[in-house]
Amino acid sequence: MAIPFHVSEMLNRIRARFAKAPLYERLAPRDTDFAALRPVRKATAASVATYWTRLAATTDERDREAIADPLTMAQPEQFTPHIENFIGTVKLPVGIIGPLRINGLSAHGDFHVPLATTEAALVASYARGAHAATKSGGVSTALLYEGVIRTPAFVLDNLLDAGIFVEWVVSEIDQLKAAAEATTRHGKLVSLEPVIDNNIVFLICRYTTGDAAGQNMVTIATNALCEDIAARCPVVLKAWYIEGNFSGDKKASFLGLVTGRGRKVSASVTLRADVVRQVLGTSVQDMLDYGQVANLGALLSGQLGAQAHYANGLAALYIATGQDAACVAESAIGITRMEARGADLFCSVTMPNILVGSVGGGTSLPSQSAGLNILGLKGAGHGAALAEVVAATCLCGEISIVAAIAAGHFTRAHENLARHR
Repeated sequence: MAIPFHVSEMLNRIRARFAKAPLYERLAPRDTDFAALRPVRKATAASVATYWTRLAATTDERDREAIADPLTMAQPEQFTPHIENFIGTVKLPVGIIGPLRINGLSAHGDFHVPLATTEAALVASYARGAHAATKSGGVSTALLYEGVIRTPAFVLDNLLDAGIFVEWVVSEIDQLKAAAEATTRHGKLVSLEPVIDNNIVFLICRYTTGDAAGQNMVTIATNALCEDIAARCPVVLKAWYIEGNFSGDKKASFLGLVTGRGRKVSASVTLRADVVRQVLGTSVQDMLDYGQVANLGALLSGQLGAQAHYANGLAALYIATGQDAACVAESAIGITRMEARGADLFCSVTMPNILVGSVGGGTSLPSQSAGLNILGLKGAGHGAALAEVVAATCLCGEISIVAAIAAGHFTRAHENLARHR
């Protein structure tokens, strides 16, 4: 059997770089002493200075000034709730798109959307999609469902005990709900669904979380629920874990695609044929033809859902507004549809896992707070509207990239805006 080319090339590169003896030595464990990094929870000017002294061997004063800049160091304590071992802040370019007209159940108006990214062409592409959507009357949006989940796992002795355990949990649902909700003013346990795999039981605990993304909220609430179970359950528990890796937390999953884990939003716009020609530089039929091929590619490659690049818009908007950027891993699944509506083009996205909040987390940080203020969605009462803005923004990105590839402009745009700069 032939050795694949990439394997033989990899081996040749390794052989060319290292002789056998030095390679063994390089990869062998080293038992030399090292100075452990002392963790610091509370950020102060003194703690920051201590860390930069440690980094002096590989950095210079310009590096320190870039990260521990005067604005950041004016109040280092404000970052304490958000990070440990604080040494400063990283500045990312922030672009703006809009006005993006949204005709939503929660978000209603013309929005300027901040996007933080280092990828040239991204903001230009989303801005083009926003212009096309707004010129066609705007994006219709609706929050369809919400419920952040945590899935604790309980290990029992056998299948029979697992069944008895589930029967007891169902009979005690009111008290378990009370135990969970006693930990939060805003979280509500709206469903509890047991899933049995022989002697292991997962409990899908779903919460509404007010205007917060709610990751920490549901963890603390579920822990209280589990402790109540452990204290009162008549069946012997061999072990229990706060998360059984069933919820899809920061992972793309079929559960997230079907039932959602955050806020489920659908957004749509019908692009006029003249707008497709004038703004997007292509035709409705060309976009439909490419969309058919792209959907086939999604099916053949096993995508969870079918979409072009939700992650681009999600990451940029999450970072700009203080969301948990790692949640892009689960938020970037869903369905993009494009269909002919007479001479025009209907475009929609349905995203079941948008995890955002207008309060809590990183939303109180200075730059991120400013990003939410640009949107007009800072503070209580705006969580649902923010989720609708996220979906509408992702729709704009889908429209623009499909048009660019359909028209053969995708590579040229990246050469002009990214490579040749």
